[in-house]
Amino acid sequence: MEAGVAMPENGPKRPWEKRAAEAGTRLRDEFGEELKRVVNFIDTEVVPEVRRNGSSALRAAAEKLQQLAQHMDEKKAAAAKPDDEAGPR
Repeated sequence: MEAGVAMPENGPKRPWEKRAAEAGTRLRDEFGEELKRVVNFIDTEVVPEVRRNGSSALRAAAEKLQQLAQHMDEKKAAAAKPDDEAGPR
């Protein structure tokens, strides 16, 4: 093949090109079916589980945030206490 020579795109296909195109079509169809099964699994199994247990995850996070806020308040109070006890100078 020489540089600058264009290959005909719409010419007759060689046997291997036809087989490759057929294989591509089969793979696309099989992939489409597999993708449908995956989406169905997510919709029927994963999403409901997340919905059932999502609130408990939020409650656990809220509890941890409450503990963190309490700890911050205690640290703030402890830091302010020595200054208050010292009185005016």
